[in-house]
Amino acid sequence: METQPDNISPTMNRYENPRIPSEARVRYLDGDYQVETPGTFVRCAVTGAAIPLDELKYWSVEHQEAYVDAKASMKRYLENR
Repeated sequence: METQPDNISPTMNRYENPRIPSEARVRYLDGDYQVETPGTFVRCAVTGAAIPLDELKYWSVEHQEAYVDAKASMKRYLENR
């Protein structure tokens, strides 16, 4: 394994940089969404849990809100019936 001199710090590319978690603002569409304000997560409208954008699967176009899972989605649907 190659070692670096003490005065040189290892560099990272943009994919390796740890991102500071921040809430994104998202416009929910049919089968897709648009990120209006960049961030790493959105909040579940039912539970308040943070949902990483790359794990977002459930949302309501009509109510423009995200859900952490199918159970939360169904709970909100039943509340709004």
